[in-house]
Amino acid sequence: MSIAPRDEEEVEEMLHAELVEIAEETTGANRFELVLPEGWPRPRGYSNGAVATGRFVTVAGQIGWNPLTRTFDTDDFAAQARQALHNVVEVLLAANARPHDLVRLTWYATSRDEYMASLKELGAAYREIMGDHYPPMSLVFVSSLVESHAKVEIEATAVIPEHA
Repeated sequence: MSIAPRDEEEVEEMLHAELVEIAEETTGANRFELVLPEGWPRPRGYSNGAVATGRFVTVAGQIGWNPLTRTFDTDDFAAQARQALHNVVEVLLAANARPHDLVRLTWYATSRDEYMASLKELGAAYREIMGDHYPPMSLVFVSSLVESHAKVEIEATAVIPEHA
């Protein structure tokens, strides 16, 4: 796995420290209000809706490549998804936002079969990178993405709270 612009070990340490800080900051308090219609069961791994006030950050679709070299280190679906999540976080950090500020994720995947076969690895990567934060999400299966080697693309919307 290649993560830019820093080396892999430095980014892993940074993301781990960031997740610890996020957990400490958000313990016992949501940074946005989840929307769950009365009588609906709580979804697993995502939320149905969210309400937030603050500064919007929109992140273009990120794919599982090294954004500096524009090369893929792997054809593995879960590994590309992990890299795409890292790339989303890098853009958030550049905007002074963090994963817990996310209010929307949209995933575009080229294979339902590969997605379903990777659920365990995807869940582990998601929790490692995003923590225990599950904003509203959509998953759309597409025939292909612009980059022919890309298997997944993730776009995001975050809201930095007014009081942050």
